[in-house]
Amino acid sequence: MARILLVEDNEMNRDMLSRRLERKGFTVLLAMDGAQGVQMAASDPPDLILMDMSLPVLDGWEATRQLKTDPKTRAIPIIALTAHAMPEDERKAREAGCDDYDTKPIELPRLLGKIEALLGGTAPA
Repeated sequence: MARILLVEDNEMNRDMLSRRLERKGFTVLLAMDGAQGVQMAASDPPDLILMDMSLPVLDGWEATRQLKTDPKTRAIPIIALTAHAMPEDERKAREAGCDDYDTKPIELPRLLGKIEALLGGTAPA
């Protein structure tokens, strides 16, 4: 069972997405800000991280940079989640180290396809 760390400060988004992922068979770990997400990923690495980019304490851009420079966490795939849907935003997310990019509002089938691709087909059916 794949473990996903969802780093999201909006309680409604966090609750909705975590329940939908759990119904699909994932174990979901929750972090409320970028600093907490970095700490959780380093102490108990998940299989994949869903990273909101607009976060308090440490934004998703910097949290991703820190995770991708740490040898313990650099191999963890990270999908940027953002309401910013301009091509420049995707480029910025990829430059920060994100492996993929998805826009809000979340379209679950599209996001699940990206998760499965990054997990190499080990996502629940």
